[in-house]
Amino acid sequence: MPLSEHEQRLLDQLEQQLHADDPKFASHMEAAGSRSLSTRHIVVGSLVAVAGILVLLIGIWNQIIAVGVLGFLIMGAGVYWATTRRPARGQPAGPRRSSSAKGGFMSNLEDRWDQRRNGEDR
Repeated sequence: MPLSEHEQRLLDQLEQQLHADDPKFASHMEAAGSRSLSTRHIVVGSLVAVAGILVLLIGIWNQIIAVGVLGFLIMGAGVYWATTRRPARGQPAGPRRSSSAKGGFMSNLEDRWDQRRNGEDR
């Protein structure tokens, strides 16, 4: 369900305040958002994991511990390969926004709270 215009403006405002209050965290979150799961990596990782299971079962069947451990390691590597996120190609990191707010996020919330409380007291 898409956001209404009011909700979108509030979200943009919160994002701008986050950039103003903690630019390091905001840039880290932008970088994490530009990473995605690749279908190719999921398929290859799944195939490697299945091959690892087969090697593990062969090791169990033949009662060779080293082959079983090797199969487990192959299986783990396949799962790791399938689930790690990689930078998405062709996606820009996004424009940096600067906030013109004088106070931080918490001070704005406190100001709004005080305005509401003063409005109710009247």
